[in-house]
Amino acid sequence: MRIEVLVPNLPESVSDATLLDWHHQAGERVNKDAKLIDLETDKVILEVPVPETGLLQEIRRGKGDVVASGDVIAVIDTEAATGIAGMPAATQTAPTAPPPEPPPSEPVTPPAQATATAAYSQPISPTVRRLLREHQLEPTDIPVAGRITKQDVLNFLEQRAASVATESQPAAATPASFQSAASPTGRASDRRVPMTRIRARIAERMQEAQRSTATLTTFNEVNLKKIFELRNAHRGLFEKTHQVKLGLMSFFVKASVEALKRFPIVNASVEGQEIVYHDYYDIGIAVTTERGLVVPVLRDADTLGYAEIEKAINDYSIRGRDGKLSFEELAGGTFTITNGGIFGSMLSTPILNPPQSAILGMHAIKERPVVEDGQIVIRPIIYLALSYDHRIIDGREAVSFLFTVKELLEDPTRLLLGV
Repeated sequence: MRIEVLVPNLPESVSDATLLDWHHQAGERVNKDAKLIDLETDKVILEVPVPETGLLQEIRRGKGDVVASGDVIAVIDTEAATGIAGMPAATQTAPTAPPPEPPPSEPVTPPAQATATAAYSQPISPTVRRLLREHQLEPTDIPVAGRITKQDVLNFLEQRAASVATESQPAAATPASFQSAASPTGRASDRRVPMTRIRARIAERMQEAQRSTATLTTFNEVNLKKIFELRNAHRGLFEKTHQVKLGLMSFFVKASVEALKRFPIVNASVEGQEIVYHDYYDIGIAVTTERGLVVPVLRDADTLGYAEIEKAINDYSIRGRDGKLSFEELAGGTFTITNGGIFGSMLSTPILNPPQSAILGMHAIKERPVVEDGQIVIRPIIYLALSYDHRIIDGREAVSFLFTVKELLEDPTRLLLGV
């Protein structure tokens, strides 16, 4: 039975997707639930699994094609999964009648060569076909009579490599000719690489944020001495009890949520001529991946404990780098925290994540001299930056919000007591 492989249903906010990498080639046997192809949207990478075990008979859309929900991208023949007496198709041996050879005086024309290639391709195994395809060979290139085996192809490749090495040896002694072939001007050239969909979407959103908001940034510094002492005193028992390390992000999430409760305008957003106050706290955590920045969301962060926050952030970080986050995990959010400090940033102005009206930027923690009780002492200091939409958040509220975060982090017992 022939089964069409369809693009899965995409969320309403996503109109199409781009085909990335096929993990199997036409003519190969594929197993149910194996990874077939990756689809890239402007938010996440989706994996399309093999729906049923069978022969991947057709690939109808190529790498880089833009597809929509329900588009047919491949066809699988389930009946081709097994053949004579139930033997797997990949292991069956077809008749090995060699194709007729043209007379020596008449060179093979392209149509004749195509016919010969088609005839040869019938008796060879999927493994041989794949090997030929990888090295851009035709079956007629392999000088054997009858069925072509994997070893025949490997022998041919070895002989060809040896021949090329021998022929190229004199040229290798002439650096000038090599330089001319590789770079006529002797200079490095430009490389043009198209943006991924995620990178293009990030660029679009950054421009949108700059164009549609009145963004200002306020800064403050935080002494993390007491948090470090608290962590050092309890991290071993915490990890043993909860099976997760006690990091710093849970403290910043907790402090941000408490400050948002005291200054609800920072948790609000603008819709037209209205201010929408969110009476819940969905905190976005910026995660850097090879394809760009993604912001999974901690839902109802005010109800989560420190261990739950640490586990969720660790999970998001791993799956974000692997492209395994779902649309639902990336949607929404009322406030975002981003940590440039992990890359060594000392100070920066984070860009808003619309429609949110504020974002907290963390930076590198450095030991710095500070004055306490008239004495110069060394303390772990972090600079914090709060970017905010000045259309609805006044400077007084922004500065007060950030100062509240500072107070809660400098005296973490207040977080535990809710004061």
